[in-house]
Amino acid sequence: MNKDNPFLPITMRLEKNFVETSDRNIRTFTLAFQNEADEAAFRYLPGQFAEVLVFGKGESPFGMASSPTEPGILKFSVNKAGVVTSALHNLPEGSIVGVRGPLGHPYPVESFKGKNVVIIGGGFAFSTLRALTVYLLANRADYGDITIVYGARGPGLLLYKDELAEWAKRSDLNLVTTVDRGEEGWTGRVGFVPAVTKEVAPPAGNTYAIVCGPPVMIKFTRPVLEEAGYPPERIILNLEMRMKCGLGMCGRCNIGEKYVCKDGPVFTLAELGKLPNEY
Repeated sequence: MNKDNPFLPITMRLEKNFVETSDRNIRTFTLAFQNEADEAAFRYLPGQFAEVLVFGKGESPFGMASSPTEPGILKFSVNKAGVVTSALHNLPEGSIVGVRGPLGHPYPVESFKGKNVVIIGGGFAFSTLRALTVYLLANRADYGDITIVYGARGPGLLLYKDELAEWAKRSDLNLVTTVDRGEEGWTGRVGFVPAVTKEVAPPAGNTYAIVCGPPVMIKFTRPVLEEAGYPPERIILNLEMRMKCGLGMCGRCNIGEKYVCKDGPVFTLAELGKLPNEY
């Protein structure tokens, strides 16, 4: 982030504009830094986000799908939903965009060291969980067992299919993919994420649970983890759906006294328990 002016973006080049889903509503954008100084100053961890600016259209906040262990680039997976996201979807490779960040607080990866980790995601909210997974695997010796539960409405709506296939081959990672409705050729599970989590989540004793997905998924996954004995300090939620300006200036992301842009988007359930139940 520009320390002199946090509203001033750096410029990055769109290297790749990739369609992720069968409905073509989600694309992953790979952006390349234009100079070494910008890259050196952009120090981040999984769970943080950035504002992406399409010149002449506006900016929107997106969680970073890339990991700092992937030098030279940033990745964002974007659902086509409005003016800015539609403009971003239509940009040809080679275009220049603006980026403000990194913003917000990351997943507490230092606290995860020596512990088991269960990553629970749904739909295109898996983007920051992709970042977290890549980071943990790049530092695999620091962490215990890693379990991933990832679901979508259908097989065509799962993100990062090539990476999922590679992760499924690893012996040091337990990947469970599930869909609400199966279709011909689907060999994974069929079922909602909370129910699958109840079946496959590791014991709570030495485990952190990280949850990011649609609000309804979070709503029904929380009690599954609580009933399994996960303490609120080790249930980590990402409320990125409430992010706005990134600086806590517009006042549109607050939950009680907290601003998701500044104080989050990553919160423990213990932290959220002290706030109004608005998430």
